Amino acid sequence: MSAVSPTTGPPEAHRSGIPVTDGDVEAIDQRLKEVLAATAHRLPTMTRPLVDLFDGLEAMALDGKKVRPLLLMRTFRDLGGVDVASAVEAACASELLHLALLAHDDVIDGDLYRRGAPNIYGRFHTDALDRGGTPQQAETWGKASAILAGDILLSAAQGLLARLDVPEDRRRAVLDIYDEAILRSASGEHTDVWLTLDAKENTTSTILEMMKDKTAAYSFELPVRIGAVLAGAESELAASLAHIGGDLGAIYQLRDDLLGVFGDESRTGKSVVSDLREGKQTLLVAYARSHAGWSDVEEYFGDPGLRPEDAERIRAVLNSSGARDRVEKLIEDSGRSLEVRLADSGLPGCLRETLTGMIRYSASRIS
Repeated sequence: MSAVSPTTGPPEAHRSGIPVTDGDVEAIDQRLKEVLAATAHRLPTMTRPLVDLFDGLEAMALDGKKVRPLLLMRTFRDLGGVDVASAVEAACASELLHLALLAHDDVIDGDLYRRGAPNIYGRFHTDALDRGGTPQQAETWGKASAILAGDILLSAAQGLLARLDVPEDRRRAVLDIYDEAILRSASGEHTDVWLTLDAKENTTSTILEMMKDKTAAYSFELPVRIGAVLAGAESELAASLAHIGGDLGAIYQLRDDLLGVFGDESRTGKSVVSDLREGKQTLLVAYARSHAGWSDVEEYFGDPGLRPEDAERIRAVLNSSGARDRVEKLIEDSGRSLEVRLADSGLPGCLRETLTGMIRYSASRIS
């Protein structure tokens, strides 16, 4: 794979909020298509359903903001990385990991749509119904397809990293980061589901730690750490970036939780009822629980048949209790504190600028 030529001027911000060097997005998309095609070709036979599955995976891979691969590429470039081809491979692996976890998360949450369109679970659920299957058969077919799709993507991501043509110590370090991210994400997801069963355990610290494990570990820590390793950065710098990535990820997820209840579905592509229907235990809800008004809507929270008007009642309490304002304030304070830490971090100026921009984007994004 040929290296991407750097730009002659400063990179422009992508819709992910990350400055992008000319050619990076195209290189990532092209390589994702190649990896998925190569994975499909390894199968001895391709049934019609498998063709449909890989078509769905490619559609997923080429959609989205590419936050993770572009953050990896930007970190790599800002730290003076040279082997762009290897960075693109690792960037693609980070996106495949993301897509795998989304596919599994959709099954756990019972969501048939993502980004405003049917996800893998939804595509195959509909396929079963269109073929005359029963609702139960549609559930089984949709869930099985999404789970197996996620497994395929996890394997493909690890395969890319295992075959990186870089010094052995760097390759092992990258694989260790990948393994750690999967373990922490699985742990965070498990805790997230558990918290819906026992709201009494929902302390602020428990929820924040769950968010860092479930989302920040693979979405922000992994890209900056792998980008640093492939650029040949010192281990102390990579460790510093891990802490920054964790806190950045928490800000991103806090905003995501607000968008999941108060966002514009036409912009986010995400339901504003799903989190309320599932009884998702976010910091927003934990704050609201301490207010007397929560008792008026608690019966609706987590109701699989939640009606729009009852969702509005919950939103009203999230507002009147001050919970929404408290989360907004936490996002603002956390962002300001992280910017101060960045300024004193000793990181190269260009990387500080990239991460500062990402903090501000994560704190204020509307999609």
